[in-house]
Amino acid sequence: MARNYFPEVKGKIKYGGPDSKDPLTFKWYRAKRKVGGKTMEEHLKFAVCYWHTFKGTGADPFGGGVYERPWDQADTPMGVAEDTVQAAFEFFKKLGVPYWCFHDRDIAPEGDSIRESAKNLDAIVQIAKKKQKETGVKLLWGTANVFSHARYVHGAGTNPDPLVFAHAAAQIRRAIDATITLGGRGYVFWGGREGYVSLINTNMKQEREQLAALLTMARDYGRKSGFKGTFFIEPKPKEPSTHQYDFDSATCLGFLTEFDLLDDFALNVEANHATLATHTFEHELLTASNAGKLGSLDINRGDMTVGWDTDQFAMDLKECTQAMLIILNQRGLRHGGLNFDAKVRRSSFDTVDLFHAHIGGMDTFARALLIADRMKRDGALSDFIKDRYKGYRSGIGRKILSGKTSLPALEAYATKNGEPEKISGRQEMLENILNDYVHSTKIV
Repeated sequence: MARNYFPEVKGKIKYGGPDSKDPLTFKWYRAKRKVGGKTMEEHLKFAVCYWHTFKGTGADPFGGGVYERPWDQADTPMGVAEDTVQAAFEFFKKLGVPYWCFHDRDIAPEGDSIRESAKNLDAIVQIAKKKQKETGVKLLWGTANVFSHARYVHGAGTNPDPLVFAHAAAQIRRAIDATITLGGRGYVFWGGREGYVSLINTNMKQEREQLAALLTMARDYGRKSGFKGTFFIEPKPKEPSTHQYDFDSATCLGFLTEFDLLDDFALNVEANHATLATHTFEHELLTASNAGKLGSLDINRGDMTVGWDTDQFAMDLKECTQAMLIILNQRGLRHGGLNFDAKVRRSSFDTVDLFHAHIGGMDTFARALLIADRMKRDGALSDFIKDRYKGYRSGIGRKILSGKTSLPALEAYATKNGEPEKISGRQEMLENILNDYVHSTKIV
């Protein structure tokens, strides 16, 4: 008989409605509810991350692990890995999420050799494949952890030692294989140490070329092996490096364009990374979306009073509403979804806390979806923005955008028409409108 790792939750989390007092029910998320022609499940495509949810320990910069998880009690690393798969899929099924995500070293322990590591990974992948078939839960994307091991102290693809580069390549190859076997919709490159700490010992030009070479080889191997999904780059500005080569959305887009990788890659944007780059989440999403390259999201938030990646669960309704507006305006996420790259706090050590955290995040984005859909249908912000730039839809403005004018011609136009009238941007009015929608009691 299979072990019950979450006895505190008797069955699948149900919808209780906005007035529910049961913390183990959804107030807003209903998977099959139609919003704008698609179900909530199709719009949001929630995925639980393996690393924080099942392998997190509660450690922080000032203390080690504090969690005692029932799936971590086996005598061998492979035994722990097998138990964790069972616990993970029980959690996915009870929570009612359609997808999950993993790093290779989350799901299987590293062996004493490349061959042993690959053997371990393959064994766990086969168990996960069986669990996917049993539960109907699918893989959103996979990735390789090429940053935690000591060999990657100077980076992986950007490492000055070609042997380290080769180890990273071997690991990425096997992680792509695992993603294909599990039917993953995407594969993510998360450059945990692909940057520099100091330029006094760094050949930045060569390191960027090395990283491009690794991405190119991975792209070619994946396509040759039958991978038809999207390769994602996840922007990350710093921590642990002083400066990452994938600093933000604009930097990643420039990198992919420079090295002729843009056609096969999109961006997986994380909220907490956006704020570490001194941007807002919506800025990073819109930058990627405007380029046609917003592919997936890591949904979390940071603590603005703390200078590191705290990965807290998304609870800011206004921020999430603006994110959903961007996603709706680009007609959804093709191969990506909304991945909970988030962790419970160090002091939230009971397994039931994992449910409370995910339920809160799912409800926040479900409500944000309803608000964003209403705003989009009403043209709440878009009509104002469209009208603000109406001068560029005809006359001299249209000539500017189409490249059919010149500096002398524009000087003549300005001379003829004189000083322009100042027009208010109405920021406070629009903030009030956004607040009205976010706090409306009519959106149910």
